[in-house]
Amino acid sequence: MGSGRDFTRRGALGAALAAGAVTATAAPARAESTVDSARQTASGRVYELRRGRERAVVGGVSATLLSYRVDGEELLLTHPAAEMGEGYQGKTILPWPNRIDHGRYTFGGKQYSVPINEPDRDTALHGLLSFTEWSPVRCGRESVVLEIQQHPHYGYPFHLAFRIEFALGRRGLACTLTARNIGDGPAPFGTANHTYVAAPAGGRIDAMDLELGASTYYVVNDRLIPTGTAPVAGTPYDFRQARRIGATKMDTAFSDVRRGADGLATVGFTRPGGHDVELWMDEGYDYLQVYTDDGPQGHPPRSGLTVEPVSCAPNCFNTGDGLVVLRPRETWRGVWGLRTV
Repeated sequence: MGSGRDFTRRGALGAALAAGAVTATAAPARAESTVDSARQTASGRVYELRRGRERAVVGGVSATLLSYRVDGEELLLTHPAAEMGEGYQGKTILPWPNRIDHGRYTFGGKQYSVPINEPDRDTALHGLLSFTEWSPVRCGRESVVLEIQQHPHYGYPFHLAFRIEFALGRRGLACTLTARNIGDGPAPFGTANHTYVAAPAGGRIDAMDLELGASTYYVVNDRLIPTGTAPVAGTPYDFRQARRIGATKMDTAFSDVRRGADGLATVGFTRPGGHDVELWMDEGYDYLQVYTDDGPQGHPPRSGLTVEPVSCAPNCFNTGDGLVVLRPRETWRGVWGLRTV
């Protein structure tokens, strides 16, 4: 595998690179204020945000989005802070999303192995930070900023600093992630957020309409490792125009996303009997992963739809497809969010 796409090709975010938004700290910064950060749960400290009709709850473990409510209606399929949850609900995934085939990859001419945590498929799934707590930097009524470091690991000998902000504002809920290489050499990196949009209370996603402006999907083997790509046209995966999900099953990655004049890609969810939702993402996220929640998860099947904003393709540590390579002291930035429409 080569070094993949270097992030410096994303000129639209040059200002963010110059700003150096992430800095390493010797100790966690002290939070200015917070609602519930003193209460420790299975999800770590709990941060509650409020603005007008909106309320969001963030757990410190994996910088997890635990809740997003508008007018009192829960829009996410998630879990109480006191529980660990299933299916990575709401978690921020780092330093790689999705799977590394056989847990092995080559970077800079060296081969590395990371722990296999999906033994049935012989893959390393969803990075190394999914059950680690982030530290608070600042907290207020409408926003919270958390940070964490990925220290060098035998299978991932790179040193990155991450900072994330969840904020309620005019666009609804916005999540801004920055990643900075604080090591001495180049580092491969990828990220996603495992967002589940809930079906209306007591319903299934079958009755929802989905609009997903992506023209290419990834063909996978029986272990969900990509073997190629194909156009969505003429397949069950074509949601470029809004249509009913019905019985369609997906655990599918998409690329070639459609963007507006503002550079944002959007995904629309029509939820009969509830608020309609839009997920948006900037150019830091070029891929989407969609899962129709068909497997046994401890909750009724198809009660939520995962549409993950993702920075890279599945198995990108081996293919280089969308892989971000950060040089020392280089910073990547990506923003995604949710809003009602």
